[in-house]
Amino acid sequence: MQYDNQELKDSPIESPSPSVGEARVWRSIKENLLILVIALGLALLIRAFVAEPRFIPSDSMIPTLQLGDRLVVEKVSYAFHPPETGDIIVFEPPTQLQIQGYAKDQAFIKRVIGEPGEIVSVANGKVYINDKPLKEDYIAESPDYRWGPKRVPENQVFVMGDNRNNSNDSHIWGFLPTENIIGRAWFRFWPFDRIGFVTKD
Repeated sequence: MQYDNQELKDSPIESPSPSVGEARVWRSIKENLLILVIALGLALLIRAFVAEPRFIPSDSMIPTLQLGDRLVVEKVSYAFHPPETGDIIVFEPPTQLQIQGYAKDQAFIKRVIGEPGEIVSVANGKVYINDKPLKEDYIAESPDYRWGPKRVPENQVFVMGDNRNNSNDSHIWGFLPTENIIGRAWFRFWPFDRIGFVTKD
């Protein structure tokens, strides 16, 4: 079968109709929006249930944490075990602090010192747990006040700042309900010269 070369050369090449091109563009936009929504949803889920960044707004945890440090707070471990002595926790202010004017979402950060059932006291510049002095190499200075002895109630903990004489903590406002705990300070990502995991020591 023979064709007329001139006829072939002059025949226009068909291109997709504008409607087909527009459909492809809209499909691409929809896919990108879906990916964005999924990513945002995952980020919100992770922040709500797994981990979230936090900023240290005061010097109450000096020398362990400095004003302006940025931390990752993990929220998973306390679903499997209760807070332990030495853990550095972030928490919502209890009722006593909210009465003083602190907002419910104004997070605090302190160290767990006393667990439920333990007797806590502060005397002679030392913290005592069940009448035994607590070894604390991480504090800025020894506490210059007396407190207790008092037994930590069930489902509550006794918390203190490492900067003992400049910390609004349990020795002022009492025990912290464990339900107020947001999570455990896990990793410092800023500043870069002190990046690393937050330990109990």
